Amino acid sequence: MDWHLLLLFLVNGVIVGTLYGVVAMCFVLIYKSTQIVNFAQGQFLLVGAWICWAIMVQFGLPFWIGFPITLVFMFIFGVLLQVVLLRPMIGEPIISVIMMTIGLSIVLEALMSWIFGSKVKPFPPIFETSTVSVLGLSVQSAYLMSFVISILIMLGFFWFFKYSRMGLAMRATAFDQQVAQSLGISVRQVFALSWAISAMVSALAGVVIGVVNGVSSALAFYGIKVFPAVIIGGLDSIGGGIVGGLAVGILENLGAFADNYLHWGSLTQVVPFYALIVVLMIKPYGLFGTKDIERI
Repeated sequence: MDWHLLLLFLVNGVIVGTLYGVVAMCFVLIYKSTQIVNFAQGQFLLVGAWICWAIMVQFGLPFWIGFPITLVFMFIFGVLLQVVLLRPMIGEPIISVIMMTIGLSIVLEALMSWIFGSKVKPFPPIFETSTVSVLGLSVQSAYLMSFVISILIMLGFFWFFKYSRMGLAMRATAFDQQVAQSLGISVRQVFALSWAISAMVSALAGVVIGVVNGVSSALAFYGIKVFPAVIIGGLDSIGGGIVGGLAVGILENLGAFADNYLHWGSLTQVVPFYALIVVLMIKPYGLFGTKDIERI
């Protein structure tokens, strides 16, 4: 067994897992505040990556300018989506709102293909060297950047929900919307902010993946790849999303390592879903999810 290769896969798994954890937190953020599972999460990655690519390629701006502009754009984009499309759905059956997010995912993906085409387009060079050495291992510079930014985002989420006024308002809304409204909290503002943060942070993940692999419609698939992380950790647990993301990232890379010896097909794609099935058989609400007990 090649232990050096195994260590490389484990390091990549942790780095990619933190990225998955960040996107999983966005899933959880929307679900906790609105009780909606957003099936357009992967398309947020796609839109953010294409916007950043267009700013750099078509307008010629450097990454350190284009990236913040992209995040601001996606923040506004998330607010507009919630206000224009989803706010009128408040009070409607949950299944109707979920179908709205599925329709939104299809429209966004088709729109991006219409504007930018369906071929993979590489990002302009951002770093002087595409890889850096970490503990003697060669790691993509973009992934290393994403690891640092992901850790900062996780710490930012912790501070936001623990100490900020709006974060406490979002926690109260997630606990009980009617009680939060009776305390003077604007539930509509909480909904809009949760979608805005989700779109902005997802765009960050989309840009990082786009820098490494190029931008194409395949980025939208990452929303499906992150879904097992959300369910494994617990659909209503921010911390669970982080743990689930790390688990999926490591399992994917261990599956890729095992493929070198077992040749059972693409274990990278299916191992996280095997883990999902096992966890749900043991803990139906995920590792850190809250049990929902209904009495009749």
